[in-house]
Amino acid sequence: MLGVVFVASLIRATFGFGEALVAVPLLALWIPVQQAAPLAVLLSITIAAIVVAQDWRRIHFRSAGGLLLASAPGTVCGLLLLRFVAPSTIRVALAAFLLLYSLWSLLRRPSAHSSHSSSLLLLLCGFFAGVLGGACGMNGPPLVVYGTLRRWNAQQFRATLQAYFLPASLMVAVGYRAVGLWTPVVTHDYWLSLPVLIPALMLGRYFNQRMDRERFQHLLYFALIVVALLLLRRSL
Repeated sequence: MLGVVFVASLIRATFGFGEALVAVPLLALWIPVQQAAPLAVLLSITIAAIVVAQDWRRIHFRSAGGLLLASAPGTVCGLLLLRFVAPSTIRVALAAFLLLYSLWSLLRRPSAHSSHSSSLLLLLCGFFAGVLGGACGMNGPPLVVYGTLRRWNAQQFRATLQAYFLPASLMVAVGYRAVGLWTPVVTHDYWLSLPVLIPALMLGRYFNQRMDRERFQHLLYFALIVVALLLLRRSL
């Protein structure tokens, strides 16, 4: 279990997202998913809080706040969507979009991306982050699309996403507490995980600080392709 926590935390600390796709399914091999999901959220809060404290000067606060606000109505829509559409259908649609977007981005010249702020882009990405978060617990992909279109460097990307994930994960943790899923066993597993989370966070920051913008952008597109393939595997 600790090995899974280390790898998932390293992915999150390096790229700023993606650990949930690794952590929850693999942790569920050792512990019930009802424990794995809240444990992953507690780890997410810890990573986000440390990154925000370390790199707050690199955070684009306007983007983080706007994305978070736009996510609120999207989350409601995502929860309602679950009443009419199967989660597997949502995951397949998301995977198809991520594959097309990532392949298009890898084949296009860097100048094809806009580095200018767009309120519409922010609102759309924030809204769909909420929709996917409410429908299948995956806020990350639309946030990654926003960050790549803004052409943030690796440090800005990582820090700004954590400024989004920190309050978002705190709200989820409160929800888990309210419905009784945050139990003493989850708290025990969380304290047990900290000795491997901290070195993973330090190593991930080391990797992140040494990535130039173009290399990081390409790695993000490949990461999105991996996310898409994992989603397809889970759905089909």
